[in-house]
Amino acid sequence: MGERRGRIPARWRSAGRALLRVITVWAVSTLTLLLLAGLLPDFQLQSDDGDSLTVIAFTAALGAGAFGLLSAIVWPLIVRALLLVPALVLGLLVFFLNGSLLIVALWLIPDGRGAAAPETAVVVAAAMSAVASATSTALAVRDDGAYRRRLYRLTDRKRPRTARAGAEPVPGTVFLQLDGVGHRVLSDAVADGRMPTVADWLATTHNLTPWRTDWSSQTGASQLGILHGSNEDVPAFRWYEKDTGRLMVSNRPASAVELQRRAVERTGDGGLLTLDGASRGNLFSGGADQLALVLSVAARRGRRNRSRSGYFAYFSDPANAVRTAGSFVAEVLREVRQSVRARLRGESPRVSRGGLYPFVRAFATVVERDVVVAAVMGDMLAGRTAVYADLVAYDEVAHHSGPQGRDTDQVLARLDRSIALIAKVAEHAPRPYRIVLLSDHGQSPGETFESAYGLTLRDLVRAGCGLPVSRRVRRARGRSRTESGGGSEARDAARDALRSALHRPVDEAAEAGQDGAEAAAVAAARAPEPVVLASGNLGLVSFPGVPHRMTREEIDRLHPALLRTLAHHPGIGFLLVASEEHGSVVLARDGVEVPVAELAEADGRADEGPLAVFGPGAAAAVRRTDGFPHVADIMVNSMYDPATGAVHAFEEQIGSHGGLGGDQALPFLLWPRELPAPPAELVGAEAVHQVLRGWLRESEGPQVPLEISPSKRHAEAFLPADEPAVRDKHG
Repeated sequence: MGERRGRIPARWRSAGRALLRVITVWAVSTLTLLLLAGLLPDFQLQSDDGDSLTVIAFTAALGAGAFGLLSAIVWPLIVRALLLVPALVLGLLVFFLNGSLLIVALWLIPDGRGAAAPETAVVVAAAMSAVASATSTALAVRDDGAYRRRLYRLTDRKRPRTARAGAEPVPGTVFLQLDGVGHRVLSDAVADGRMPTVADWLATTHNLTPWRTDWSSQTGASQLGILHGSNEDVPAFRWYEKDTGRLMVSNRPASAVELQRRAVERTGDGGLLTLDGASRGNLFSGGADQLALVLSVAARRGRRNRSRSGYFAYFSDPANAVRTAGSFVAEVLREVRQSVRARLRGESPRVSRGGLYPFVRAFATVVERDVVVAAVMGDMLAGRTAVYADLVAYDEVAHHSGPQGRDTDQVLARLDRSIALIAKVAEHAPRPYRIVLLSDHGQSPGETFESAYGLTLRDLVRAGCGLPVSRRVRRARGRSRTESGGGSEARDAARDALRSALHRPVDEAAEAGQDGAEAAAVAAARAPEPVVLASGNLGLVSFPGVPHRMTREEIDRLHPALLRTLAHHPGIGFLLVASEEHGSVVLARDGVEVPVAELAEADGRADEGPLAVFGPGAAAAVRRTDGFPHVADIMVNSMYDPATGAVHAFEEQIGSHGGLGGDQALPFLLWPRELPAPPAELVGAEAVHQVLRGWLRESEGPQVPLEISPSKRHAEAFLPADEPAVRDKHG
């Protein structure tokens, strides 16, 4: 009884402090309403006949109280009802919905003293939400208990999970993936002071190392390998599968769920996050039970796996919604300003940044960032064992602005602030946390292939196949006849190769002396046009009319000019194609032809082999991809200039990744020094998976959640869907 009497005063003190904070926020909100009523002509808090200051103040207090109650009770219900609304639309609706709540609050004031025009209500509601949030935060900062409770509320956590009796909670691990940030970009940002949080970590608690990607240096391959331990048979970001006739695209839900299913089937393991894990903003779940903005579950049916459900925890607080919506609009305007500035300055290289891109960028750099960061904070406050989150802001901006420059510098600085916020919240978590930073790939700069040579890879392939090409391509060919020596040697060589392809006759099967069976095979192959796909500076060419992987000899019989046209083009570094004689061969300019089996002799040696310019590990990466069941008939890697680090993307990107060449293949891994160091040479996403899994085991053996483990039924539920996936429009 004595102990109970001792606890009662503390509870009353806590309740008294909470009541004082509520009254203070209410008072500040009332003053804000009074100020806005005096400044805005279409907003009033008095009757038409006029009222005394006391009545006006009382009216403002009623309006502020009603708005606060509606925001606390009605707003979460509105957000939950709008989970099926696309994220971009939801972001734009935030201001309107918040303004509508204010109009309702004013309508509840007796005698009709409160009134506001709809557009004014939007402004007043935004200001009210911001002021209330700032006041509540300022009051809570000086009270650790209140600050923790506010964090729980903002991240939709009612209370922390507790450790088992008598057990000291072991450290949890948070993996933050900075999408597309290469090792050199991070190092430069730290050295230049753009990422002070990371700089402080490197000086005191963390180590940094680069790692090498596979040939397919993109998120689909890397994240699948990191989270699920296998990225076998992922030759690119996009590829065509002959056996199913399906176009696989890594960032489409139907493709993502299939890739995850294959990886789990191959490894026999659910993934890195199978036990007590959370996956936030990723392409794949990693076997986690807690999911938000995870693409591989977006194709599933059912409320539990709805990918947009991660928005609710964040947008259920109107202050969050208003702040993010305001930042969203600001980011759209920032992109428009930066794009106009680049155009006026004549910056080169440059790609189109109009249409929906400003809104896509704002979603990646603001909405996705805010939702994912809030989800990670909630996971730490809940005491989860392992969290893996992807922040895609830098990758999206670098594609259109270039890997290094003012635009991306600003993004890196904001990412550093997000990292600092997560580290601060970790101090209030019920268990200690180790924070690991890593990236899935880097980016390489360079003018696009089309901008450099006046045609796309698809145009060049069609020309080499003797198929009709657009007038633009023929004009590109014709310019070499009229120009008087002003063009570069590379451009002249490109036009020579194109002219040769366009003028060379296409041999018919009968003219080649083939028998009936061969002629039928050629006719079948010619029927559908070649499928040409771009994955950054990696191109894939497939002939859907032939069910197997075509050999060099078959391609030469079918399209005699194609391989020569591609291999001799100065914008192309090398080709990989199967061969009846050599198994598979790498083709390059000047007639270079090296069997894949012999590439080992040149791997990593600067003076030998067509892949030497691409650096150590290039040959091994090509050999591995050559063994994939769904490797394309022709794999095309662009040129790479080691002096400038430039490549030529086969799509509209001046910062690209997906193939070999430069910084795109060198992401980073930054880890706490208390963890074992990874191997000196870390090659491939699957190797990174093993390192991360080892670090999770380092927390006193196997992963142990703070509460009970999920049941078998629930564990099976967060593995890939067993029902048919919802197919996207491309299959």
